[in-house]
Amino acid sequence: MGALDEQRWLDVRRFRALHAAGASVSEIARATGLNWRTVKKYLAGDAGVSPPKPTRRSTGQVIDAFAHVVDAWLRAELLLKGTVIHERLVQQYGFTGNYQRVKLYLQQARPRIAAELGIAPDQLAGLHRRFEVVPGAQAQVDWGDEGGILAHVGIPKVYSFHMVLSYSRDPFCCFTTSQDLASFWGCHRRAFAHFGGVPAAVVYDRTKTVVRRHVAPGEAVPLHPEAVAFAGHYDFDIDVLAAYRPTGKGRVERQVTIVRDHVLAGRGFSSLAELDAAFLAWVPQRHARTHRTHGEVIGVRAARDHAALRPIPARPYVIADRHLRHVGKDCLVAYAGNLYSVPARRVRHRQLVEIRASAATIAIHATVPDTEGNTLLATHQRAVGRGARVVDDTHWDGLPDGHTRAVTTTDPAGHGATGRRRPGHETARGPLQALLTRAAAAQITVEARPLSVYDQIAQASPFTNHTTKDVTRE
Repeated sequence: MGALDEQRWLDVRRFRALHAAGASVSEIARATGLNWRTVKKYLAGDAGVSPPKPTRRSTGQVIDAFAHVVDAWLRAELLLKGTVIHERLVQQYGFTGNYQRVKLYLQQARPRIAAELGIAPDQLAGLHRRFEVVPGAQAQVDWGDEGGILAHVGIPKVYSFHMVLSYSRDPFCCFTTSQDLASFWGCHRRAFAHFGGVPAAVVYDRTKTVVRRHVAPGEAVPLHPEAVAFAGHYDFDIDVLAAYRPTGKGRVERQVTIVRDHVLAGRGFSSLAELDAAFLAWVPQRHARTHRTHGEVIGVRAARDHAALRPIPARPYVIADRHLRHVGKDCLVAYAGNLYSVPARRVRHRQLVEIRASAATIAIHATVPDTEGNTLLATHQRAVGRGARVVDDTHWDGLPDGHTRAVTTTDPAGHGATGRRRPGHETARGPLQALLTRAAAAQITVEARPLSVYDQIAQASPFTNHTTKDVTRE
């Protein structure tokens, strides 16, 4: 309703008393400039009837300048959340409108973009159980599969490791190319350093890096020896959920989705370092938000959570995934689809060696120590992906490298068929000289004989004469 309509509404209220005194609807309508039906409608109501609600201005007038940006994001990720879009518009483009403006625009933009792409957006919803703990008491851990987000740079698979403090919902995330034992516990060390301490307990599902084997419901779960050693070193308890109970760690399950929506969706990256940096840049925004469950600012609540964490040991516990492998004829050892070299002078073909794989390095040890008690043969940086060959050139010292191999089209010694050196003969000195010489047969001296010599040989041969006589008789 505009200012004129508001004034006319006040006139209707002012003339209500006149209507009660006997003034007709037509007279009041002429006095206020309103339609007689409108006057009749509001005069027929009681005194508590409010004026008509003002008409909303089109949201396109506010967000229209950013429509092309939002449409581009929707084409890259159709299900990108409205809160994320509003957050990025404010941070990157200085958008001054509120979230409702973005939400109303998305109601008409999302179906339009979906029709352009030929797909329909899925509306997904899930339920999870919530509970509260005291500060520093618990963290939850889970993996996320980010697929081929870095496939364009030769990294076929990327995984996200997530740890969330249960009291404050303070998140940590890092990205790896493997979910093996060394990478899993290496991510724990990074999470503890990020939080500045160790929680009293960590909740896991039945992953093979924590559980040695699966058992029937109700039985005690046998833990992996490395998990027991790691938890003992950092002084925290391992809490393994029952089978098919993802709601037991709903905080971290939700965090995986939040990181994908706010950090990864609609963006491109070229390395693991860029992925980690994008998460760390987003953390302050997460800390500034008020959580809908506990109703406090996450960063404020996280400060109490961090203060209650246990201290990190001065000496880190390094997990090494150990495997036995055979040495090949080329002094290479295969592990996880890649090849690593070992010193040729210290190994033999088919020798059994032990590989100790950490998240960053590959250490190769002999199963039997040498005279000085050492077992380490080689250490390499761990290769990313599969099909790589990591070789230290010094490991092949002493092996034939082909530098003595040579070929020639002439007699290397410069001798003829009799073994004596021919005068004026020179050994070929290069490809051009060999091309001009053509072949060793070209250097052999052939004796020139008159044809009469061959006639004499033919007449002196009794076998030849006997054959001639037979032919004459016939």
